[in-house]
Amino acid sequence: MPTHILVVDDDPQIRSMIDRYLTHEGFAVSLAENGAEMDAILAEKPIDLVLLDLVLPGDDGLMLARRIREKSEIGIIILTGKGEMIDRVVGLEMGADDYVAKPFHLRELLARIKSVLRRAVAHPASAPAEAAPAPAEKTVARFAGWAFDFVKLELTGPDGMSVALTTGETNLLIAFLKNPNRVLDRDRLLDLISHREWEPFDRSVDTQVVRLRRKIEEDPSAPALIKTVRGAGYIFAVPVELG
Repeated sequence: MPTHILVVDDDPQIRSMIDRYLTHEGFAVSLAENGAEMDAILAEKPIDLVLLDLVLPGDDGLMLARRIREKSEIGIIILTGKGEMIDRVVGLEMGADDYVAKPFHLRELLARIKSVLRRAVAHPASAPAEAAPAPAEKTVARFAGWAFDFVKLELTGPDGMSVALTTGETNLLIAFLKNPNRVLDRDRLLDLISHREWEPFDRSVDTQVVRLRRKIEEDPSAPALIKTVRGAGYIFAVPVELG
């Protein structure tokens, strides 16, 4: 079965252009111009990836991305004509895997689609965490009031409540917990969480960092645990106690 792409855009010319190009490249393509049509197609057909316009009539792309992600781990790429970085960041926080700014070259769009699809194959939703667990005698990591059990793969917040993590978020957290206060660049993080090398258009690490921050940071917009080191990568900036 060919990979099935759903294009959600209210511009018929863009829908038609993407449809022709992706069909020529061997994909199955479905088209929707709003959230209602998107919901109907998702309920009827198995979809592998959604190309989602940011500005739509009714619910916008950000709301639709959140709605998709609440029910599924399929790939989401946001198509945006806006230049503001905040829209792109919010898109990632809502669950998108990547974004492409309009106007875009179709070959770039294809490269990003293939990159997201490769990551989805490498990290199926049901797959166990790939990062190696801590030694048997040290099964729990504690940091800033949080606790992570390496055996149960369970994260507990300062309030004692369990916090659900995806496979990617779990792998990323384990990588940080085993390398606290050490700057890790994207290539090293990608190797730690998926045992593969970085490739062009690959934003999987940044996406997972954004999602993990939303779950463990008091203020994700001003992170105190996972800090960005400009031009270098990320650092888990709090002490970690293993026991």
